[in-house]
Amino acid sequence: MGNPSEPFDADDEAARRRRQRDTEPIPQIRPEDGPHFGDGPSYSDGPAYSDGPSYSRGAGYAGDPGGGTRRVREEPIISYSPPDISADEIAGLQADASGMPVQPRRVLPLEDEPTPLVARYLFPTERYRGEWKRHWIHLITPLLVGVVATFVLGYLSGFLAGQDVGGLTTVAVLIWLGVLGWVGWKIADWWFDRFILTNKRVMVVNGIITRNVAMMPLLRVTDMKYEQSPLGRFLNYGTFILESAGQEQALREVKNLPNPNELYLRVVEEMYEPQAVEARLSKEEAAAKDDGG
Repeated sequence: MGNPSEPFDADDEAARRRRQRDTEPIPQIRPEDGPHFGDGPSYSDGPAYSDGPSYSRGAGYAGDPGGGTRRVREEPIISYSPPDISADEIAGLQADASGMPVQPRRVLPLEDEPTPLVARYLFPTERYRGEWKRHWIHLITPLLVGVVATFVLGYLSGFLAGQDVGGLTTVAVLIWLGVLGWVGWKIADWWFDRFILTNKRVMVVNGIITRNVAMMPLLRVTDMKYEQSPLGRFLNYGTFILESAGQEQALREVKNLPNPNELYLRVVEEMYEPQAVEARLSKEEAAAKDDGG
């Protein structure tokens, strides 16, 4: 200790207090002592943090006005709803090269099951995609022959009947019946003639007494095209030409098929996008079940 008679030195006293403060042990804060900021004067009792309306008791915070647990203000959740755009508006945005609006491709509905005529030629693991008869233009020749024969032989029969030659009249009638029989045969042959598409091959089945079955696997098709004459474009039919590794095939040329553009897209889609076909057909089946339920 210093001499009491010596004058008081303020600098020495301040240095002593700093040394005493620096050498004091730091108190340990235990979990049971409560929150770190709840007991301090700067956070709990101060007007700027605890009692102020902006932090503790304000309307925008979730704090308990009675001194309970205080929570951070919860920000409102802003939900975003996508714009409602109809299918017609989307279709209106589509345009061709000339700037004219175009409509989405229309997919013609198909039968769910093959006809008995076709089912016998499909194996169990094969997925049926559709069958098509040839366009009615395929019958134009026999129909014209039948109409012309009816008029000519009818006129001839009447003329021969006036000449009192019954034998020739009978021959004319027999010829007319033969022509009609041939026309009926051609119509029946057209009815049994089918172009068939599955997920593995294309087929053509024709013949009444002698049945012909021609097929080509889709994996072996190297080139495919269809041709339409001006009349074919007007009546919507065409000729399909299939190439397979440069070899001549029994199924190389199929004439007078209806809706050639739709059929072409179906075959190409089956060759290159079989998953898309399965997805579309599954969606159509689900929609049909919902409508039926």
